[in-house]
Amino acid sequence: MDERSTVNAEQYAVTPHPSPASAEQRATLMAAPIFGEVFTDHVARATWTPDAGWADRRIEPFADLTLHPGATVLHYGQQVFEGLKAYRWADGTVRLFRPEANAARMAASATRLSLPALPEDDFLASISALVSVDRDWVPSEGEASLYLRPLIIGTEASLAVRPSRRVEYMLLACPVGSYFSGGVKPVSIWVAQGFHRAGAGGTGQAKTAGNYAASMQPQQQAQDHGCDQVLFLDAREDRYIEELGGMNVFAVRRDGSVWTPRVTGTILEGVTRASVIELLRSSGREVVERDISLAELRAGIDDGSVVEAFACGTAAVITPIARLVAPDFDVIVGDGGPGALTAWLRETLTDVQYGRAEDRFGWMRQVL
Repeated sequence: MDERSTVNAEQYAVTPHPSPASAEQRATLMAAPIFGEVFTDHVARATWTPDAGWADRRIEPFADLTLHPGATVLHYGQQVFEGLKAYRWADGTVRLFRPEANAARMAASATRLSLPALPEDDFLASISALVSVDRDWVPSEGEASLYLRPLIIGTEASLAVRPSRRVEYMLLACPVGSYFSGGVKPVSIWVAQGFHRAGAGGTGQAKTAGNYAASMQPQQQAQDHGCDQVLFLDAREDRYIEELGGMNVFAVRRDGSVWTPRVTGTILEGVTRASVIELLRSSGREVVERDISLAELRAGIDDGSVVEAFACGTAAVITPIARLVAPDFDVIVGDGGPGALTAWLRETLTDVQYGRAEDRFGWMRQVL
């Protein structure tokens, strides 16, 4: 359902919020925001129908939605979303990190869910338009940022099991600090027991709500065992590591190589994952993308050939993994602290994102 168009930010008609947050209210809300719980004054929207395609592009006051109880998203889960961030640099400009990759992944997710793909220029125009209107919500302190959540949902009032003939695109924005409470620290990982994130031919490679809903019970299982996140194994053999609930995973070996599960259709191909691989290879590191069994990972941790492990994703960037836990084992990775390579990767990546280092790969895109 890909559509070609040429859209710019000016085509998003702006309806200003009648009572936006005051400077004082905004400062209070942005002082220490809990991830995803503070929203800016406006939202970007567009509507798709078979006859008009994507139309009615607008920036409007942030408000509750009105949905028909028969909307397809409520009954059949026709929904996809993305996550990316806007960063304020020291010179006052606002930049995005690899937004074209998010646009392409959202289009691929939409196709998998039989939703119309939003063209890249429309995706980028909606961000530029919203960030321009809500520019005062982009943090400038520390490593805070403006998290952007684009989503597409089927809104046709119909219980027929078929693709929705009315679709809404929305873009929300949230000022955020660290994803984990207490800042960056090594996390403990529980190996899912009796649960799998996705199977072959399913929606594992799409960023859609159902995948995350299905991960919540095993995530609770992890928390019940004192762990921060859950690691899923493959659904076919229950043997190979795949990804965490919302992050890709890497293992650093004593010989300097870095291993990560290969993308097979059941793993979400993360933008941060791809960036980490590019950083590692450009620094001369060997990166191996292949099937990695849990037994092999455990053996490497036990004999010291695996010296670090980390997870990565847009929200948390890069997070060190300290422990791997299951009913029959509890092992410490390395010395339990952040490894040297993990720390270097996080610093290098965030320095590029915040303009503290040269953007050698052309990853950053200015929007303001």
